[in-house]
Amino acid sequence: MKKLLVTSLTALMMISCHQQQENPLLGKFNTPFGVPPFEQIKTEHYMPAFEEAIKQHNAEIEAIVNNPEAPTFKNTIEPLEFSGLLLSRINLIFSSLTEADTNDELQAIAKEISPKLTEHYDNISLNDKLFQRIKTVYDNRENEGLDTEQMKVLENHYKDFVRAGALLSEAAKDSLREINKELAMLSIQFGDNALAESNAFQLVIDNKADLAGLPEAVVAAAADEAAARNLSGKWVFTLDAPSRIPFLQYADNRALREKVYKAYISKGDNDNEYDNKKIVSQIVNLRLKKANLLGFKSYADFALDDRMAKTDENVNNLLKRVWDAAVPRAKEEVADMQKIIDAEGGNFKLAPWDWWYYAEKVRKAKYDLNEDELKPYFSLDNVREGAFMVANKLYGITITELKDVPVYHPDVRAFEVKDADGKHLAVFYTDYFPRPSKRSGAWMYNFREAYVQDGNEVRPIVYNVANFTKPTGDTPALLTIDEVQTLFHEFGHALHGMLTRCHYPSVSGTNVARDFVELPSQINEHWATHPEVLKLYAKHYQTGEVIPDSLIEKLEAASKFNQGFITTELIAASILDMRWHEITEAKEYDVRQFEKEVAQSIGLIDEITFRYRSTYFSHIFTNDYCAGYYSYTWAEVLDADAFDAFIEHGIFDPATAKAFRENILEKGGSEDPMKLYRQFRGADPNPEALLRSRGLK
Repeated sequence: MKKLLVTSLTALMMISCHQQQENPLLGKFNTPFGVPPFEQIKTEHYMPAFEEAIKQHNAEIEAIVNNPEAPTFKNTIEPLEFSGLLLSRINLIFSSLTEADTNDELQAIAKEISPKLTEHYDNISLNDKLFQRIKTVYDNRENEGLDTEQMKVLENHYKDFVRAGALLSEAAKDSLREINKELAMLSIQFGDNALAESNAFQLVIDNKADLAGLPEAVVAAAADEAAARNLSGKWVFTLDAPSRIPFLQYADNRALREKVYKAYISKGDNDNEYDNKKIVSQIVNLRLKKANLLGFKSYADFALDDRMAKTDENVNNLLKRVWDAAVPRAKEEVADMQKIIDAEGGNFKLAPWDWWYYAEKVRKAKYDLNEDELKPYFSLDNVREGAFMVANKLYGITITELKDVPVYHPDVRAFEVKDADGKHLAVFYTDYFPRPSKRSGAWMYNFREAYVQDGNEVRPIVYNVANFTKPTGDTPALLTIDEVQTLFHEFGHALHGMLTRCHYPSVSGTNVARDFVELPSQINEHWATHPEVLKLYAKHYQTGEVIPDSLIEKLEAASKFNQGFITTELIAASILDMRWHEITEAKEYDVRQFEKEVAQSIGLIDEITFRYRSTYFSHIFTNDYCAGYYSYTWAEVLDADAFDAFIEHGIFDPATAKAFRENILEKGGSEDPMKLYRQFRGADPNPEALLRSRGLK
């Protein structure tokens, strides 16, 4: 048996050697820092690469299972950790492009490979011989002499296998496999539909009077968009945030604001080929069925069992606490806006498509602050360099642009990140502008995880993707305050990925509990608009003038403005997510009616809609924030309390920064998150910090 296995592996290696010469995804990346050779990778390379990598991963698993030696961490858990690295590499590249630069061919491959990958990973998770080896090591863990990280890796693997169905009967395992396959395919279809709906809409304006109220830069961007769509001489607005939000914020034409707003909130809910309503119902029912199979009464119970929050009661208590503070503030904001409508002779009640427009008028009246005054000081390059500067002052790292590395799209830029001692830490990519091939939103992920194998340290390749305002003509991309904070937010995630010092990939970087992962990103937002930091990077794109104190004072005074709306919208979406995953009865759900009932049950005011309606709520139906969108709020308790430590000692205090880096950013998921937080802060987080930070207390 042992000889047969060796012979099979030898043959497999010979085949692999030939394939590596033909397929760039399978061979060594002969590029700077081993980044993906994007210019060499063709669509036809993906499926053969996936298939070969699955074969190699299977062989690695078989070698672990058939090891005649008694199971130990060294011969079972460690090789399991480092198995499938080739498959992981290919999948990280492929999945990143299907989100950031997709096309029909990539979407077709995703639908073909998804069930195969699901089956492959299920075969591993439900491999009883492998699980028995893991269980043996787990049961003997106190005698293994493991360090803290190794113990966490072992515990995670044991729990992950149990949560994946390792203890189920064979019949139940077969049912679980089918559920997982269905969920994978439905998730892909949901995302494809949402993207198609977004791309299908365009508001074409050919009457200049309909542009009344819009800033020149917004009009210029709309003209550029029209030209790109062969509609020169007209103006086109899309559902991308840099186009949609300024239109809702400034356009005087109320009927057109309503048209844009309704097009956005009805994505995936138009009774057409891109309708996601049935898919939503199918997904939540399948998730419930999966949770029941695994011994949980709801999917929320299943998901939260592996998070800091632990129970839906803890989540709902936090959400209610914030909700009860936010809704009264939102009602005050409605009253302020209604006064302006009435004073202007408007014979109508404030509607959701009016909120951005009249909130801007209130901000101007209350704080004499117009976002157009601010934007010239926030060119994209300056903001990005500001984020880099903050990281340098906190952690000593330097970030330098790389001109000689492959990128997957002309908009993408690459950087090398070095530590204070000059040692290489990571490669970092940025991809900031919207395009039809990119899904909406902003995110961070890796092309390569960090780990240490056989004494060799492998450093990560990290990227940030966003949909920020594009440059127009000779004017660079000028960001809104929201976009500035988003850039700092995603770069906070990137720092978490780049500064990790873990040895094992499964706990490296951002591989942490879902409700802990937003701490590094959200705390980084605090530096974005701090007066001391603004003086460092907020400079007028034409004159180089540093942002004046008068504007900083206005910005500070208005910093808690509109928090009723922002918080209510966020918490409503978090509650909607929880309600979908707290269901205990499988049936065909009417999505519109379900949302209506949730809104009524919590007292969501008519003037505010869920931040994401179910039919385009990609966080929970294509990503792993299901029963987890609350994480932003949960982590905000942590980040607000954590930033208080910097306020107490100085926002660039070396000792506080060192403690945050060593206890949070470097540790990844190698220890219990609350333990790590206490080690940094010296105490449990104070929930009042969140309400204070939002100006709700």
